[in-house]
Amino acid sequence: MGLRLLARAVLPAVLGAVLVGAPGAPAQAVPAVASYTTTVGGDTADVYYPTGISGRLPVALMLQGAQVGRGFYADYAEAVAAYGFIVVVPDHRRLLFFDLDFYPEQSQAAATADWMGEEDDRSASPLLNRFRLSRIGLLGHSFGGAAGLSVAESKCVFPFCTGLVYDRPSEVKAASLFGTNNKSFLTGAFADVDNEIPVQLVQGLQDGVALPADAEETYGRVQDDPKQIVRITGANHYGITDVQNPAGADPEVAGQTLTQAQSIEIAARWSARFLLAAFGDDAAEEYIWQTGDAADPYVTVTGDS
Repeated sequence: MGLRLLARAVLPAVLGAVLVGAPGAPAQAVPAVASYTTTVGGDTADVYYPTGISGRLPVALMLQGAQVGRGFYADYAEAVAAYGFIVVVPDHRRLLFFDLDFYPEQSQAAATADWMGEEDDRSASPLLNRFRLSRIGLLGHSFGGAAGLSVAESKCVFPFCTGLVYDRPSEVKAASLFGTNNKSFLTGAFADVDNEIPVQLVQGLQDGVALPADAEETYGRVQDDPKQIVRITGANHYGITDVQNPAGADPEVAGQTLTQAQSIEIAARWSARFLLAAFGDDAAEEYIWQTGDAADPYVTVTGDS
């Protein structure tokens, strides 16, 4: 898959004090979500957090799709935050193959771990003493998801890492990645994924950019449990974006039969609960491994816990 085709990151969902839920799944009250803009590792970043949940919260770091600005992830980030996360969405601009644009890399995980410690102590922070400092979950889309797979392996993989070695920050405990595979854009080959943390792939079955067959091949190469692949009928490559075919990204060739709000809600629900399960939440664990598949008519799941 080419660098442009590895991308796509964006978001929608109407959140607030409303009821949401896929058909067949129980509706739930969604807490209000607030946001602010800051700097994380030198990158301008938007931070989303639920206002109606007290106590310390884990972080979910969103690794954007290539050439897609952070603003396109607003609705998806809000949807994940409503499950009890501080969601961080940076704009990571760098030069790659003579192209200066948004290309996530593995170093963002460590930069986020450093930032959350500083932000937790900053007296003017809206999130003063609110971070669960030992917990980061990775979210990723396309190119950003492929970078997340390399973080999960704790392995330096070009073009997501530019050094010789890479060590995954201990705070990173799990990864949920949308529209993602590890097919080489140079050779077309797939490598084994020697993951050190739980990995979930969320794949739209109408994806014409990151093909479902490539996600299946990648899932089969994920070496260690827990691992899971969630297939969403009716979603395409832009299923977590605010709009279809966001400006700056390569166009999707396949239409989406779900609405943007539907595909965002479904993807956010499965990703958030997978991360929560990895953090020790019993209810989330029961949902993703036992009850969720049967309750959601748009989803089929394969996994090993």
